[in-house]
Amino acid sequence: MLPTERLAYSAITERPPLKLPNGARTVVWVIVNIEEWDPKETMPRTVLTPPAGGSPMPDIPNWAWHEYGNRVGFWRMLDVFDRHAIPAALAINGKAIQTYEPIARAALDRNWEFIGHGFGQKNMQKVPDEREDIRKTKDAIRAFTGRDPRGWLGPGLTETWETPDILVEEGFEYVCDWVLDDEPVVLKTRTKPIVNVPYTQECNDVAMMLIQHHKATEYYDRAIDQFDQLYADSERSARVMALVVHPYIMGAPHRLKHFGRIFDHIRKHDDVVFWTGETILDWYLSERPNALAGA
Repeated sequence: MLPTERLAYSAITERPPLKLPNGARTVVWVIVNIEEWDPKETMPRTVLTPPAGGSPMPDIPNWAWHEYGNRVGFWRMLDVFDRHAIPAALAINGKAIQTYEPIARAALDRNWEFIGHGFGQKNMQKVPDEREDIRKTKDAIRAFTGRDPRGWLGPGLTETWETPDILVEEGFEYVCDWVLDDEPVVLKTRTKPIVNVPYTQECNDVAMMLIQHHKATEYYDRAIDQFDQLYADSERSARVMALVVHPYIMGAPHRLKHFGRIFDHIRKHDDVVFWTGETILDWYLSERPNALAGA
């Protein structure tokens, strides 16, 4: 299906208001991406261009840059989550669960949600068997956590024409790849519908730091401006704000404090809730009980 066949256009101002429990007005959810990069393949992203160009193997500088995030950066970020009592969602490559087991264990111990993020960090359009990749990711999460993942985030937000269809057929209930709204939306598939939970490209450290090359303070500045506007928008109807981070980016020493400062600001608002994707999903379906039937 074309994207326009999976969902119709809808102006947010013309929808019935969404209400959060206990007088809350805005939802914030934080997604931590844990990836395993295969040193035998071209690195998914680079911080250092090879001196003579090309794609050297092994690409030690760029592999090690990413590996720092899982060895050091994640643990630095974890202190921020613990200090502010924030439950995060762990979007993790299936094979990274075993390779970086202490990270997965820390998330499990804190009751974080595990979201499927591909079996390895590879464009879904280049995976030899997409269904098998999705299934292996689901199986790896179930084996470690004892429950199936409900959500999916494509590596680099990549999908094939069939991804939403396969996700539903493999038991997934929501996806995050369709960054086009501040409320959950429902996507059609060839069987039953799937919900898309709001994600972000604007408050995403990959876009900000690696593509746009901003100073570390930009993440704080943009996140605060994003929050303040969404909080104002939510006076009539609830809004969902996502913050996306990777340990090798925001876990770097010169960036971490600016990430932590965001929550100092948001925590001043008593009517903001920090949820995970599955909590957002359940709340949305309670507010729109006919959403899946009407897709």
